[in-house]
Amino acid sequence: MSPEIQARLTPAMRLLLDRMARAPYPPLRTLSAPAAKQAYEKSAGVLEVPKPPLARVQDLRIPARDGTPLRARLLAPSTAPGLPVLLYLHGGGFTIGSIDTHDTLCRMLAHLSGAAVLTLDYRLAPEHRFPVAVNDAWDALAWLAGEGARTLGLDGTRLAIGGDSAGGTLAAVGAIHARDLGVRLALQLLIYPGTTAHQDTPSHATYADGPMLDQAQIDWFFGLYIDEAQREDWRFAPLQADDVDGVAPAWFALAECDPLVDEGVLYADKLRLAGVPVDLEIYRGMVHGFAQMGRALPEARRFHHDAAQALRAAFGL
Repeated sequence: MSPEIQARLTPAMRLLLDRMARAPYPPLRTLSAPAAKQAYEKSAGVLEVPKPPLARVQDLRIPARDGTPLRARLLAPSTAPGLPVLLYLHGGGFTIGSIDTHDTLCRMLAHLSGAAVLTLDYRLAPEHRFPVAVNDAWDALAWLAGEGARTLGLDGTRLAIGGDSAGGTLAAVGAIHARDLGVRLALQLLIYPGTTAHQDTPSHATYADGPMLDQAQIDWFFGLYIDEAQREDWRFAPLQADDVDGVAPAWFALAECDPLVDEGVLYADKLRLAGVPVDLEIYRGMVHGFAQMGRALPEARRFHHDAAQALRAAFGL
C-alpha cells in the first residue's frame, strides 16, 4: 500500500488493515471457489458489533422461477403486523457470502430502523452464472410485492431494496426492474455497489492493489460469474441501462478508499440526471467492506445509524 493511500485511511482503519495483513490467511482468489466460500463464512462476523436481539427471526423459502426454493430469513424488531420491509441482497462478488455472513448487518438495520428485513440467499457462481443471481433477486422481489408480504404479515405497499457490493448491483438492477413491473419501491439502499461494465475508472487504477479489495480479486470473482461478452448487459452493469427515469429514490453509502467508489458516484449522477432523488454519503478513510467492521470502526457504527435513518425516512417511521 502506497504512503499516499495510507495517509487517506483513518488511524483505526490503518491499524486494522495492518493486523489483517499479518494474519496467516491466503487471499480468497488463491483458493477454489468452494474453499473461498467456506473461508469467508468462517471469518464473517469477527469484526461485527454484537448481534442485537430481535422479536422475530424466521427462516423461510422463496420459490425461484425454475421452482428452486431459495433460502431466506426474515428479521424484524417487532411481531406487530404491517411492518414495512427491505429486501436485502448480500455482497461477495456473486461468488461468496450468504444470509449468514450478513446476518448481523441485516439485524442492525432492522433493529435501528424499526422495519423488517428479508435477506435472500440468491444462487452463486460458479455453479450458477449470470444472470441467475439477477433472476433470483427479481423473483424474490416480485414474490414479496405480491403474496409474500401478505403471507408474512408485512406491508406490501412499503417496500425497499438494498445490498452491498455485488448485492448493491443486484439492488440497483432490481429497482429498475421494479419500475418496469409497476412495483413501487420507497428506496434503493446501495452500499458500495458495482455499476460499471469494465473496471476502468480512476479509482480502480488508484486502488488496484487494495486495500481489502484488489483488481486481481475482482477479476477472479467476475471470471467465475460472467462471460466477457455479457459485461455490457445492464443487468450486470446498471450504468449501461438506457433509462433510469422513475426508479426509486436512492441512498448511497460509499467508501473513499475503494476501487468501486467512482462507479458509485457515476451511478448516483446518472440517477440525479434522470430526476431521481439521491442522497450520497462517502465515508472518509474507509475501505470496501467497512460496514461489517463495527467492532473496530466508529464509521461502521455511524453507517448503521445513517442507513437506518434513510429507511425510517423512506418508510415514514
